[in-house]
Amino acid sequence: MTGNHRFAIQHFSGTLMQPGDAGYDDARRVFNGMIDRRPAAIARVASADDVARAIRFARDAGLTISVYGGGHGLTGAAVVDGGLCIDMRGMKRVDVDPAARTVRVEGGANWGEFDAATQAHGLAVTGGRNPSTGVAGLTLGSGSGWIERKYGFVCDNLFKIEVVTADGRQVVASDGENPDLFWGLRGGGGNFGVVTAFHLRLHPLSSVLTGPLMYPPQMAAAVLRNYRDFMAKAPDEVCGGVVFTTAPDAPFVPPPARGKPVVLVNVVYAGDPAEGEKVLAPLRAFGPPVADLVHPASYLEVQAGAPNPWGNQQYSTADYMRELPDEAIEVLAGHALDPVSPETAIVIIPGGGAPSRVPEEATAFGARNAPFNIHYLAAWTNPADNVKNIARVKAIAATMKPWATGRSYLNFLSDDVENRLAESFGEKKLARLQALKRVWDPENIFRHNQNIKPAAVAAE
Repeated sequence: MTGNHRFAIQHFSGTLMQPGDAGYDDARRVFNGMIDRRPAAIARVASADDVARAIRFARDAGLTISVYGGGHGLTGAAVVDGGLCIDMRGMKRVDVDPAARTVRVEGGANWGEFDAATQAHGLAVTGGRNPSTGVAGLTLGSGSGWIERKYGFVCDNLFKIEVVTADGRQVVASDGENPDLFWGLRGGGGNFGVVTAFHLRLHPLSSVLTGPLMYPPQMAAAVLRNYRDFMAKAPDEVCGGVVFTTAPDAPFVPPPARGKPVVLVNVVYAGDPAEGEKVLAPLRAFGPPVADLVHPASYLEVQAGAPNPWGNQQYSTADYMRELPDEAIEVLAGHALDPVSPETAIVIIPGGGAPSRVPEEATAFGARNAPFNIHYLAAWTNPADNVKNIARVKAIAATMKPWATGRSYLNFLSDDVENRLAESFGEKKLARLQALKRVWDPENIFRHNQNIKPAAVAAE
């Protein structure tokens, strides 16, 4: 149905937008400026009932469904050409129970909104590294964040999920109700339904010790070796990572380093700042750094995120490492000297801590024992530079493949997601996910995502 056809969803209480309507073009924009898709309609829902109505309408009309949570996914899966975009941004409630240390958050909220609500009570959970990241996409992909070593991935803190299924039913998934679905939603992405609300356990956290230790790029190998060795014995409270990037032209950066490649040890101590001063003293003494900007701060400061505005061209890939020996460090360090663009970042995220103590089979997400997760990402403004910049990011990542596990954190991938599903989940888990898909979405209605095909389809 195209042209001047006007859609109408019976009893829909949200807002339905189509091409030419006020707000349509703003509503279809996503974080990655490479994505320019035009849904046949955008249904901004106001309730779980609206979600169910939208799903049934799309099925009856033969429209492909996409689900817009935060719009931050690099593949642009939130919007689909010619289909129905179920836009969750009309559902942003964040209800905190400070006594129980739990929260119910609706599927359209982002992490900036979530963190503001929970920090009002001095509570937190691992969240996205950018405040505009959607709660839903991050959580369903397992949920990596700055404080994961202390508090686990987001999915490790879930105790209940409210879902609308492919046939429009509203169900709950938890350890006691639909436990197989609960297992699959913790890392299996948006394959099994539209999540209208997540229920999470929270942790007391307000003050942290955070900030970068800044080094010249020529020291990248030495810094990374020292960091690797330090993290091998670090307590869970030591979170953060190492970032190869470009220093901003800002007053807090020493003048010779402004606008130049830089190596940052991004310190996040998720515990008592006074104790953190003692624990981090050996790390801070190394070098010494050109600038030591570590300081006591609120967790909201950690979550403010590095500037990378919506609308930039974006490309990203990632790999879990099975090890990071000196040879690998020398190869990786060479890339610190020549960034793809000023907005380039290579982020080396340490493993261990709380996620590694969750049994591998407890959730759909795995790769819990990798010592490092490396995220290669770049952003730039001119689409004419897309081909060369994408090729460069891929080339950088390729140099580290000899030490990679083969698995990847799927939320960090811009493309090739389908080809990497099997290696990322492993054969046994993928088979279980395909069987689960056959139960909850046998027609693969929810396919505009990191798609897991139903077992019957996958076997053909």
